[in-house]
Amino acid sequence: MLNSGLNVLFEGINFLRLLEGLVHTLRIAFIAVIISLVMGTIIGVIRTSNNKFVQFPFKIYLELFRIIPILVWLFVIYYIVPVNFDVELSAETVALIVFSLWGAAEMSDIVRGAIISLPKHQVESSKALGLGKIQMYRYVLVPQAAKRSIPPIINLITRMIKTTALLTMIGVVEVIKVGQQIIQVNNTEYPTISFWIYGVIFLLYFCICFPLSRISRNLEQKWAM
Repeated sequence: MLNSGLNVLFEGINFLRLLEGLVHTLRIAFIAVIISLVMGTIIGVIRTSNNKFVQFPFKIYLELFRIIPILVWLFVIYYIVPVNFDVELSAETVALIVFSLWGAAEMSDIVRGAIISLPKHQVESSKALGLGKIQMYRYVLVPQAAKRSIPPIINLITRMIKTTALLTMIGVVEVIKVGQQIIQVNNTEYPTISFWIYGVIFLLYFCICFPLSRISRNLEQKWAM
């Protein structure tokens, strides 16, 4: 009976544990997003340079995170780096490192694209006003590029939240890991428990990601006019 699995959700602190797992997931994603915003903006500005020697390492950095799956990065830093470099890294630290580096790489491309899409007369006007390069970026280019960057940045944040599901593969006790633990304990007595647990996890992710997706789409339509 389907109801038998549903009852387990509300037994003891099972549902509360799922919510705690979700909060843990969001905390990792939130910290990674903040780090990504700062690093990505700085790298994005640097990547607008016309100097190919300056652009080259950051281009390689971006491509590495685009080509290699995030799960592989998690495994490399969690299993290989500690053994070969004699360092101890917790699963959460590895998660923050990988997600921050990935987010910064993607964020830098968004910021760079927004800056170089601005009309050239913005640069010429800034120079005519006597602004230095740093002042031009600080007061003219970056503020204008920020508006164009917000919809794709929200999309990236949504992707980062969804990708946290991979963290269960390195033992981070996030919402899916908690769900698996509840299923393992109750699966014999309640064969339908996985249906309800994964159904609730599905709804939790949907409730967080769908509003962000709508906001991003609305902003794109509003600012495209």
